[in-house]
Amino acid sequence: MTQLKAGDKAPNFSAQDEEGNTISLADFKGKKLVVFFYPKASTPGCTAEACNLNENYERFQSKGYEILGVSADSAKRQSNFKNKYGFQYPLIADEDKAVIEAFGVWGPKKFMGKEYDGIHRTTFVIDENGVIEDVITKVKTKDHTAQILAD
Repeated sequence: MTQLKAGDKAPNFSAQDEEGNTISLADFKGKKLVVFFYPKASTPGCTAEACNLNENYERFQSKGYEILGVSADSAKRQSNFKNKYGFQYPLIADEDKAVIEAFGVWGPKKFMGKEYDGIHRTTFVIDENGVIEDVITKVKTKDHTAQILAD
């Protein structure tokens, strides 16, 4: 779906998190960043993925990574999702889909024979200089950390 690939510069973005704070790519200069896009807060697959990343948050931190979740949910829905599961990282409420479209993860999907537009579950691993190191399109929601931190 996305046209972005390893070696590309990550799109510069600026958006509000679940608390109304503005977060941009520039905030992570000098740090590695995992940006995971998920279809909808509090749904089973998205919860499994977000919880897996959260359970391994210290491992990410010890390797110099920050984590950022992004969906088109409202700030209230993102806040409820974060508080319910105690996520240690911010969730972007990208209701206007500016970040989602910048990364190219919005597009046609099929589910149970119906076609519709939605977010393709995709994770971008970005280095300290804002360059994409990896794009994961076949996300294993229950074991996503292992796909990112292959150690």
